[in-house]
Parts: sequence; structure tokens; C-alpha cells
Amino acid sequence: QVQLVESGGGLVQAGGSLRLSCAASGRTNAMGWFRQAPGKEREFVAAVSRSGAITYYLDSVKGRFTISRDNAKNTVYLQMNSLKPEDTAVYYCAEGPAVSRLKNEYRYWGQGTQVTVSS
Repeated sequence: QVQLVESGGGLVQAGGSLRLSCAASGRTNAMGWFRQAPGKEREFVAAVSRSGAITYYLDSVKGRFTISRDNAKNTVYLQMNSLKPEDTAVYYCAEGPAVSRLKNEYRYWGQGTQVTVSS
């Protein structure tokens, strides 16, 4: 069993930065970040392999967001730079057996943290 707790969300102006953290209580394999805006489906943002060597990103965040992990701290991060209003959503971290952009491949989910980007 894995428990995940996100933190670091907040209100930021367009062009600003935030770093989200996801602290895990159990052993994790691949980790992913997803986001969901009101009235929209939850969408893939980024994923990282267990070792941290492999990463995948949603096209619209490439070059702006960086996913990383510190396995000694059992924590995964999402560094978000050059934020845009369309990045506004609740951001969720998730754990799964392998890196994937498919939400149904993940086994455990955090409660989410709100990110709001003002124009």
C-alpha cells in the first residue's frame, strides 16, 4: 500500500513558477503527475521511472515543467516554470508499475493540490 500527499500548490501570476512535491509513505515504482480543470477530464502531465532516468511529458509542458524524484526522501517533484493560465488545475501525483501517460495504469493517487495561474 502506498499513500501520497501533494503540496506546493498556490496562486501565481502568468510567467511565474511553482514546485509541487509528492511525499510517499510506501515503496514506489514509476510516478506521474496529472491535472484536472473543472469540467474537464484528468490529463497526463509528466511521468518518471523508478530510477529517475526516464521521463515523459505532455507536449504543452515540455521545456517548462521538469519532473524529478529523490528516492532517499521518497518524494517526487514537479518544477513548473513559465506558467500559463491554461495550466490552472488541481494537480495529482500517482504511482504505477511503469512510466505511462494513461491514468488507468496508475495504482495509487494523492488528494490533489490546487494550482491557479492568473493572467
